[in-house]
Amino acid sequence: MPRLRLSFPKGRSRAWAPGAWLRAADRMKKTLPRLRFTPAVITFATTLAVVVLFLVSVPILDFIEMKTYDLRFVSRGPRELAAPVVLAVIDEHSLDTEGRWPWPRTKMAALVEALSRQGARVIGFDIGFLEPEGDGTPGDGSGAEVSANDRVFAEAIRGSQAAVVLGHFFHMDRRDLAQPLPPEEIGRRIDGIAHSRYPLTFFADDKPSESTFLEAYAPEGNLEVLTDAAASSGYFNIIPDRDGVVRWMPLVIRARGDLFTPLSLQCVYQYLDRPDLMVRVSASGIDGIDLGELHVPTDEFGRLLVNYLGPPKSIPHYSVGSILGGELPGDPFRDRIVLVGATAAGIHDFEVSPFGPVYPGIEVHGTVIANMLGGDFLNKPKWTEIFDLGSIVVACTITGVAVRRLSALPGTFFLVGFLALQVFVSGWMFVRDGVWLNIVYPLLGLVATGANLTVYKYFTEERRRKSLRETFGRYVSGPVIEIMLQDPDKLQLGGEEKTLSVLFCDLVGFTDYSEQLQPHEMVEIIGDFFQEMTDRIFEQEGTLKEYVGDQLMGIFGAPLYHPDHAARACRAALAMQDRLRIMRTEWVGRGRPALRARIGVNSGPMLVGNLGSVYRFSYGVLGDNVNLGSRLEAINKLYGTEIIIGENTARLVDGQFRLRVLDWVRVKGRQSPETLSELLGPTGTVFPDAREQSLLRYGEALEIYRAGRWNEAIALFQEAHDLWPEERAAQVMRNRCRYFLANPIQDEWDGVFRERRK
Repeated sequence: MPRLRLSFPKGRSRAWAPGAWLRAADRMKKTLPRLRFTPAVITFATTLAVVVLFLVSVPILDFIEMKTYDLRFVSRGPRELAAPVVLAVIDEHSLDTEGRWPWPRTKMAALVEALSRQGARVIGFDIGFLEPEGDGTPGDGSGAEVSANDRVFAEAIRGSQAAVVLGHFFHMDRRDLAQPLPPEEIGRRIDGIAHSRYPLTFFADDKPSESTFLEAYAPEGNLEVLTDAAASSGYFNIIPDRDGVVRWMPLVIRARGDLFTPLSLQCVYQYLDRPDLMVRVSASGIDGIDLGELHVPTDEFGRLLVNYLGPPKSIPHYSVGSILGGELPGDPFRDRIVLVGATAAGIHDFEVSPFGPVYPGIEVHGTVIANMLGGDFLNKPKWTEIFDLGSIVVACTITGVAVRRLSALPGTFFLVGFLALQVFVSGWMFVRDGVWLNIVYPLLGLVATGANLTVYKYFTEERRRKSLRETFGRYVSGPVIEIMLQDPDKLQLGGEEKTLSVLFCDLVGFTDYSEQLQPHEMVEIIGDFFQEMTDRIFEQEGTLKEYVGDQLMGIFGAPLYHPDHAARACRAALAMQDRLRIMRTEWVGRGRPALRARIGVNSGPMLVGNLGSVYRFSYGVLGDNVNLGSRLEAINKLYGTEIIIGENTARLVDGQFRLRVLDWVRVKGRQSPETLSELLGPTGTVFPDAREQSLLRYGEALEIYRAGRWNEAIALFQEAHDLWPEERAAQVMRNRCRYFLANPIQDEWDGVFRERRK
């Protein structure tokens, strides 16, 4: 693409003289025509724009991506808990049995003793014991003048067979406190949680930037007497995303240069008998946590994606009231990590999770423990960014190629299918490998590319297509136009042989009535008739061949082939007669004649294509089966029927429609006999009882007629007519039998009537 270079006139300021502006404008006019928008340029520009948006991270798009991430959990469904972790919750039952919150520390001591007796391996508290109970000195965390209850609790912790892990929290910002803390107080507090530091930090290469770590202002620790008695402690800070949903658990928080561990990690650390614990750090950020042989993946900020097991209570909840009351059977806590926290109304700590807006905070910590012990991690590694960029490029490129070559409807189907494929792959990788791949930006690229190219096609190619449709749309069906647009070679003379179905429809007596009507009335009647009948053909995706006088011809199975072309033709014929019955009522109300129509349908091999001469050609069909279809329409007049179909058509639609055999006829101009069938309706059509009996008698009479027993056939044909006086075919066959009685057949009777008229 050429660049526009603007230079200032020598010796002049940027406030150009009018002549300079005119000369620059002239240069731009000469350059701009060379800047052509092509599908390739549009695709490239759209891809580049989406890549830039991905790299700069647009908040609204990131928000949508986070919601699609949540939907992946919902679509995946819940999973079974495979890790030894349970929750001891202070719920409504606990408050009913043990009294209102806060409880005395002696009750917490009793809980530790009960859990220890029942075989718990680790007891973690999602509760902070930040101040002395009773008349002790509150707030300083120094342990001075602690109450007797605090000491009882400390002794219970110290004497527990289970490792007890206390929970504390960090003030992440100075604004969390009413007054800033003096530096020495912050230092004292950090020293108070020293045993929650990471013992080892491994730097693979250069140290990362300061923005890598989540930085805390100051901790709020437990009483010193309790901290000294416990095996360790960890923070229980939970930091939601911008939309309030908790998706990440910070496994590393830095305060005053030291790195600290969360409650969940400390519980696992104690459960695994305190293996080597180390943070891996590289120039790109935190690479994960090593817990002995267990590697816990994190993002560059030290955060773990929480792999939720399901809705609340996916991890077993046990009421503290039931634990203290000895109401629990069995050993639900043996060799397990037991987290203690509150879920009762008024004292609960609820978070928003992908599974809903009310999720116990204690269960978030329990889920992180289950992820670590079960090795069931979700991950968004560095390579996913490259994959996401590649997905954007591939989505835009493939969409650009496909949309350029497809019309509107197939193009829409392609976009929807490709979109579904992208969603499926992302969901499949999430469920199978626990990898979070971006959905929104590739889909944005797909939709943006498709939309831009669609607009481009509308203003260029579609304008030409629209003109062509307007020119030919009145004469041929939409599929024919599409073939003309997609492959101009199809407009050459010639054709190919295919098995198709044709339909002929003709108004009865219109010529006679035309002498009684004004010209404009004739035009209105024939126009209404053609429009309604053509609509019925198009409903079955047939092709209108032509209008000749008061007759029209339709083709089914070409140019777009449908295996059920015969059934489509029959459905169109029935729909045409149904619509014509309604039109007759409307015509009579307007003083017009109640015209009827005859329809003939035939199927078989015929020549189809653009037929004609070098002066004029049109899309159509030729062949003996086409001529037979026309003859079937005309032969309705003989039997007084509305729709007659040929034996090929009857064979193709066998079982789909209700038919009755009318006669066996050797049509003029054909040597082979043809079985004529009347199309009565879809399978299951039921007529009045008299009509049903009439049809039954006609069938019986036809068999006797074919055997040449004229007198018996006459009686049955007469009975069929008496049962249903509108049964004209029975009259025709009765009169024919009488003729055969009066004029005996000289040759051997084969049951086939030879039609003399054409």
